[in-house]
Order: sequence, then structure tokens, then C-alpha cells
Amino acid sequence: MTQRTVAAFLTPEGFSQPSVAAVLREGSIVAEAGRYAVQAFGSRGARRRTPYGSRPARVSEPVLLVPGFLAGDSSLGPMSRTLRHQGFRTYRADIRANVGCTLAAAAQLEERLEEITQRRGSKVRIVGHSLGGMLARGVAARRPDLVAGIVTMGSPMLAPGAHHASLARSVDLLVRLNRAGMRNLMTEDCVAGHCAQESFDQARAALPEGVEFTAIYSRRDGIVDWRACVDPVARAVEVRSSHVGMAFDPAVIAAVSAALRPVPVPVPASVVEVDRGQSA
Repeated sequence: MTQRTVAAFLTPEGFSQPSVAAVLREGSIVAEAGRYAVQAFGSRGARRRTPYGSRPARVSEPVLLVPGFLAGDSSLGPMSRTLRHQGFRTYRADIRANVGCTLAAAAQLEERLEEITQRRGSKVRIVGHSLGGMLARGVAARRPDLVAGIVTMGSPMLAPGAHHASLARSVDLLVRLNRAGMRNLMTEDCVAGHCAQESFDQARAALPEGVEFTAIYSRRDGIVDWRACVDPVARAVEVRSSHVGMAFDPAVIAAVSAALRPVPVPVPASVVEVDRGQSA
């Protein structure tokens, strides 16, 4: 299998895979990791000096973090730790490696949401990186009773096939391994058949009213076409980050944190009748 055998509908007109040289932009991951390390070190010291009562209040809605293609829960560990220090209650998606059937992953994600909702008695906000964001959008459209909002990071929902050639080779390897007898890996149907079509349709389904949606993207993305990450129904937020670095870049985490906080509902001004001495 090569990039050309991936279903054509996964790369609609107007989108294209990044050039081979585009992956060089991912080199900024070194600087992004360095910024995270410096910030984490500084925050650790600041927390020691901060009285317990002055720390951020707990945000009531739980947050589920969903990793991207080829990645597992640990890839979002740095983001999870930072969000927890800011008062968020984060949960893992229980994905060791996001390399299997996307429909099966979506079903697993839905079960995980049901579990968290039942435990916390509240809807969940989902943060998804790359493929994880596409899965989050599909589940949010199908189960708005479980999802309060989603935040996607570098998720090419408009054109999943508009990805770098290196990613296509990874998909090819997974399909070959599946053919060789290794189960629970992505199959050809997942990228060129009915499974691919259904997954794409789910990621593009209409979101019910009330489900908040923020799409974070970067023009420096060297893995996917950044234009495919800007869903027209989302609030788009641009960052300067590599694709992989979105998982721990402090600027991206700050954007995620801002998007996760519930939008305050305007409280109408109370109307108080004043007796001006005219009543009987």
C-alpha cells in the first residue's frame, strides 16, 4: 500500500499532503520540549511556595485526553500534569497505542466516557491530539449527552488523507502486520474501505447545539495539512508549534486550558421594585 491507494475521499479537493521537506519543521519539538521542562521546573517551585488555600479551584467538569496516531496515553502526560496543577481533573483514554481500527477506538472512547460520566455525575470535556481529536469529534456528535465540549489539536478532520508520506508508510506497515496475523492493528479497510468512509463521516457529522468546539492548529505543522484542521464550525485558535509538539508545548497547553473552562452563562440583572412612596 502506498499513499496513492488511500481512499481518494480522505483527501478532498483543496487539500494536499505536506511536502517531504515539511517534516523538517518538526525539528522545533526540541525547543518546545525545552520550554515545557523550564516551565515545569519553575511551576514546581512556585507550588511549594504557594499556600494550599491559594491554589486554583477545582474545575467541576472532568477532562478526557485522547492521544494521536501511533501514540498512547503517556504522550499527553505532560499536558495532563499541567492541567491538573491548574485545577482540572484529567482522565486517560486507556489507549496504549492508537494503531487499531478507528471505529473500534471510537467505541472504546464512548465506553470510557460513559464510565467517567457515571463516576463524576457530569458531562466530560475531551482534548484530542491529531487522530484523537477526530475520534473526539465523532463521539461528541453521536453522544452529546456525555460531552460538554471538545478541543482538537492538529486534527485533520476535513482531510484525513492530507498527511506526510512518513505517516503513509506507518499505515502501510500496520496493514502488512495485520495481514501477517497481528490482530488489533489497522486494516486496509480502515484507510480505503467502508470503515474509512464511516470513520470520515463520523468525524464530519453535525455537532449538536451546546457542544463547545475549539480547533487548535499550526501553520508550522509538518505532518498534516493545517488547513484540514480548521473546522468551519469550530472556534479556531492558531499556535506556533510542531505537530508532535502540540502535546506538550506550553503555549498550546495554555490555549487548551483556556478552551476547557466553561463559558459563563450571563445572569440577567435582578429587577427590584423600589417603593417611592406612591403605593397605597
